[in-house]
Amino acid sequence: MSVCPVLALSSTASVLSVLAILLSLAALFHLLTRHRDPRTAAFWVALVVLSPVAGACLYALFGINFVRRRGRTYRGSIGPAYRDPAPKCPLFVQESPSLAERDCALAVTLDRISRFHFTSGNELTPLINGDEAMPAMLEAISSAQCSVAFSSYIFEAHHIGVEFVSALAAAHTRGVQVRVIVDDAGTRYSWPPVTRELARQGVPVRRFMPNRFIMRLITMNLRNHKKLLIVDGRLAFTGGMNIREGNMISRQPRHPVRDLHFRVTGPVVAQLQRVFAEDWSFCDGEVLDEKLWFPDIPTTGSTHALGIVDGPDEDMEVMPTALFAALNAARQRVCILTPYFLPPPILIAALQLCATRGVEVSIVTPAQNNIPFVAWAARTLYPELLHAGCRIFESPQPFDHSKVLLIDDAWSCVGSTNWDPRSLRLNFEFNLVCHDAAFASRLHSIFEEKKTQSLEITEAILADTTLAERLRNGIARLFIPVL
Repeated sequence: MSVCPVLALSSTASVLSVLAILLSLAALFHLLTRHRDPRTAAFWVALVVLSPVAGACLYALFGINFVRRRGRTYRGSIGPAYRDPAPKCPLFVQESPSLAERDCALAVTLDRISRFHFTSGNELTPLINGDEAMPAMLEAISSAQCSVAFSSYIFEAHHIGVEFVSALAAAHTRGVQVRVIVDDAGTRYSWPPVTRELARQGVPVRRFMPNRFIMRLITMNLRNHKKLLIVDGRLAFTGGMNIREGNMISRQPRHPVRDLHFRVTGPVVAQLQRVFAEDWSFCDGEVLDEKLWFPDIPTTGSTHALGIVDGPDEDMEVMPTALFAALNAARQRVCILTPYFLPPPILIAALQLCATRGVEVSIVTPAQNNIPFVAWAARTLYPELLHAGCRIFESPQPFDHSKVLLIDDAWSCVGSTNWDPRSLRLNFEFNLVCHDAAFASRLHSIFEEKKTQSLEITEAILADTTLAERLRNGIARLFIPVL
């Protein structure tokens, strides 16, 4: 009587063992033949070998290869990659011939990396925290006469979000063409989702890559992280700021967040509009190519600016390549302001080489991160950078979500990209690279103020880390490829 259950259990165990072997072999075959990054491949191989079933399933859900394939589907749905016509080499006037040669070389490199080209006659204005950025954005929407294109990763339906919903709905009611994109994952930071309220008021709104059930898990890392607002095709706002009450520091929110956003005018606004139009075409199928979306744009300032689009749909990892080129061109100083500092090995090496050849490298990142696991992993990268001569500063609360890269005295990069694997390899991102000494000087003043308020991390401070903290940080480091 007891023999049959035992045989049944033995048979079930055999089937499960065979299934585990097949799953692990399939995952290993895919890793060894398709995965391009040896470090992340090694991480996945170890996970699959140590835990065949769980490792294979996790790789299938979160593997970079699937994300890239989905990204290419996105790119294919909107046609060939757009590129500005009539490429021109930007001419930067410098007192020193060597500086002119350096700047032109970097400009040509970035111009070739991006599918856009440098434009001249732009003006960028830094907006500090939501207290400056949000009213300016709301005023722009309220003043819109023809069109409003708005894309955000997080768009809360409460507090400051209500004001944006009201402004967008009012613009739609008075006849302005309004289009809104909110990332599917970003809609879940508040309930009910803001897309529901916008739709209820008649505003054309779409979620970026909405999925259900298991597909939501598979594409959870495929996020539209861009922050774009373009009004009448001539005025734009971009940077790293989400639509959240936490950005309104003066209102004393429960979870305050410091951030930087930028008001943009000039010909480069057309590049922001083009990026939004591509995303809208993917989400809705509508082609935005009329004059009201792409009007003639006059020059407004002295900033040379170039838009750089990145995402898993690109064959080349665009932003890591652009950052590497910028670091390689640095001769005097590199200033990095980022909320998440987990750069890939190639950028760590570039930072070390900068410091080795005498470039002053300063990195400011939060002391207490809103994602503690990221901060723990970041601490394990500090020693090699400090040893090379880089300086690292941890800023105090409230959490600083700002993203800025400064190279020497004229170059700057602002936008949505963080220095972490998720942002550099998985998210859809948009950044502006700018050449303007006055604009860079303004950003450097902001950077220096944040650095002055921060604690410099030294090798002595790291040496005082407890054994428990070192073990915790070491475990977190193992997950850097998927953070």
